[in-house]
Formats: sequence, structure tokens, C-alpha cells
Amino acid sequence: MNESNLKILLVEDDEALRFIVKDNLEQNGYEVEAAADGQIALDFFEKNKFDLIILDVMLPKIDGFQVAEKIRKSNEHVPIIFLTARSMTEDKIKGLTIGGDDYIPKPFSMEELLLKIKIFLRRSQSLPLESQAGNGFIKIGRFLFHSEELSLTIDDSTRSLTLKEAELIRFFAEHPNKVLSRNEILEKVWGSDDYFLGRSLDVFISRLRKYFKADPSVKIINLHGIGFRFSVKKENA
Repeated sequence: MNESNLKILLVEDDEALRFIVKDNLEQNGYEVEAAADGQIALDFFEKNKFDLIILDVMLPKIDGFQVAEKIRKSNEHVPIIFLTARSMTEDKIKGLTIGGDDYIPKPFSMEELLLKIKIFLRRSQSLPLESQAGNGFIKIGRFLFHSEELSLTIDDSTRSLTLKEAELIRFFAEHPNKVLSRNEILEKVWGSDDYFLGRSLDVFISRLRKYFKADPSVKIINLHGIGFRFSVKKENA
């Protein structure tokens, strides 16, 4: 992964902080476009291709949640990192639910932000999955999970996935019919098992259950007090 070829959209209304973050990112080889409000951010997004977005929540004109929702309508894949002083659990869950990939509260360290950026860019640039058919997909019941396209297909219907949805499906697909603890899932997919991420996991599980509803042979079974089991019945079983 060559950072010099990667472009980041930084959306932050605090001029001093915007300058500091932009300067640090550029010193680490990233190309950065900086916006001071939500409307400017959306204008930049419509005219440019970005590899990652750093998004404050409390913004003039259009807040960060609304910006993220608009971006997700046109692009399901670009990683979004919320960077904000709003640390209420409900805000964190909302940010992740509408398609954010992570939520870093202020104050923060640049080292943490740079690490998160590298992680999400690495994941978005290549989602390495073992193909069961040599064509870049995994078969899950009647579904085809396309790793590189971040999509889930059944019959003639294809659904675009967010990066986090794809990572969760990948983890389940790698461990079919096995008991997986909540802590294990959170550590492997989110990198942490704290409280608000646990609630976010429940939101994502609910969402994936709706996606897999079209095939009764694929179920995410809740094991109370333990975790989940990704049940995939084999054909003719």
C-alpha cells in the first residue's frame, strides 16, 4: 500500500485542529483535502475520489451524521472515521449504525489516528478472502459473498455492503457452525470489546439477519450469555 497514492477527505470546523491533522497526514505521505463544514465536504466528495474520510460530527450547515448518510447512499465502501468531542454512547452507536467504521473521541493522539487510518486503508484496498470457486467469492448457502466487490448476491439480487458488514460476514464465513463468543468477534472485527462496540455488534447482527433472511438455511443464532453461531446448512443435509 503506497500512502502517496491515497487521498483523504478531512472534515473539521476547528481551524487549528484541521491544520494540525492535515499537516500530520501530509507528512505521512497522504494527499489531503480539508473541509470546514458539511456542505463543502459533500461538494468535495462529489467531485473527487477519496480512499478514506475523517469526519467531525458537530459541523456548520450539515452535521457529520447527515454527511455520512449522504455519502453512504452513493458509496458503501469508503471507510469513514468519526473524529469528535461527542462521546455519548448513543452518538457512537448512531455513527457506526449509519455506516461509520470507527469513532475516535477528542482529545486523541495522532499516533492513534494514523494507526486507525493504516488499518482501514489496508482493509479497504484489499479484503483477502479465500475463494471457494476461484472467482473471488465465497458461497454461503444460496448466497455468493463477493470479497473484492463488497457485495452479497442471491439469485438476481445484489446488495452492496459496508466494509464493516463485509468483515463481519467474512469472519462468520471463516467459522461456519462454530460457537463464537461476543468478545472474540469484537476483538477480531472491531479490535476491541468495550461496551458501546458490543451494542454496535448487536445492530450489525440484526442487519445481517435481514440480509440472510432470503435463505432459511443461513442463520445467525444467538447463544445467550455466550455469543453467536453462524449456522449454514449443507445442501441435501
